[in-house]
Amino acid sequence: MTTENPPATTPDPAAAGPSADLPTDLPTEPGHRYAVEQLLAYVADAAVDWDRGRRPDEYVVSLPGDRKLKTVVSLVIGPSVTSIVAFVIRKPDENHAAFYRYLLLRNLKLPGIAYGLDKLGDVYVTGSVPTRAVDQAYLDQIFGVVLEAADSPFNDLLLLGFKTAMKREWDWRILRGESLANLEAFRGQLEGEPADEGHSQSAPQTLGRQPTDE
Repeated sequence: MTTENPPATTPDPAAAGPSADLPTDLPTEPGHRYAVEQLLAYVADAAVDWDRGRRPDEYVVSLPGDRKLKTVVSLVIGPSVTSIVAFVIRKPDENHAAFYRYLLLRNLKLPGIAYGLDKLGDVYVTGSVPTRAVDQAYLDQIFGVVLEAADSPFNDLLLLGFKTAMKREWDWRILRGESLANLEAFRGQLEGEPADEGHSQSAPQTLGRQPTDE
């Protein structure tokens, strides 16, 4: 998956060949149908998980990551516009100014998408493109950009917005002999720091949250 800007050329809908694996409810308008066929061909070739979403024309693709287990991307392929939305991380607990400054600075480097917040304050990346531009080359590029936005900075965002909770979880696991495997990447930042008073009394809150449907 690459991260360059998508091509400006518009594909010929007639160039899309038939496939026996395509759903039976594909759009009938040629340009709209072509974009959906291109997405389904791409996920098949890339061997990534996908499913139909809850909304009309929505397809949900799960991209494997390095820092996050996966990044879930929602594509709503409409007749004229295709929207892309992916959950990044929940609302930070602390250090809000530095957390949001970090995201705003990264926005300048993201072609075709940008960070945004939902009504809860959770962080997403969003973008849109004319449906006529959606082909496998574009999908490869935009999925690469989404991964760069959601997966690459994930550890930095955790330390900026959730370090106190992570320290609490680190100490809680050590006290009870629990595995530290998924926190080992942060050992240098968490080990030896003063613990919050009362950190051993209860299990820490999870840092994850499922994406909303908004």
